[in-house]
Amino acid sequence: MTTTTASNPSLTQKLRGLSGEAVKFGIVGLSGVVVNFAVFWICINGLHLASLRSNIAATLIAIFTNYLGYRYWLYRDRDAASRKREITLFLLFSGAGMLIETGVLGFSVYLLGLDSHFEQLAAKVGGLALGTVFRFVSYRTWVFKAVPEPVAETAPATATAEATAAPAGAAAVVAQAELVLATERIRLAKAE
Repeated sequence: MTTTTASNPSLTQKLRGLSGEAVKFGIVGLSGVVVNFAVFWICINGLHLASLRSNIAATLIAIFTNYLGYRYWLYRDRDAASRKREITLFLLFSGAGMLIETGVLGFSVYLLGLDSHFEQLAAKVGGLALGTVFRFVSYRTWVFKAVPEPVAETAPATATAEATAAPAGAAAVVAQAELVLATERIRLAKAE
């Protein structure tokens, strides 16, 4: 039986990391909310568009600004080996979040008859809250995947017992890093 000095973080450390991530997610999300509500207000008051059309236009613009914040600030250290996959999943989950938000707005306007501008804004806040929870879970789980953890170090007493296993684990990490670098080189070559 082999024992290792655990490099697994404690539950408290995991929750601290998650809370820091949630705060940054909230900051990016809040900037998106400001964009979303500003465009929504302009669409329904300035352009006199219907509330659902205004909501969709506002949410699409906010999705674009949020992607930039998530990719280049919050999740900049996450695996970016496949941008096409990442953007596709981001748009898919953002679209699902938009459907949640628009569904709540449509329900309140067309079924409950709450159609004043302030009632629409209140419904938009409720839908945005539900959509945000969905987006947070889906983005961190499927879109911006974490880079694999390095191989854990072993205790000195068991280091000789695992001496033959360590090169295989280290080789796997090196091989994966080389694959990521090769993918980035190909992506950059295509961009030029």
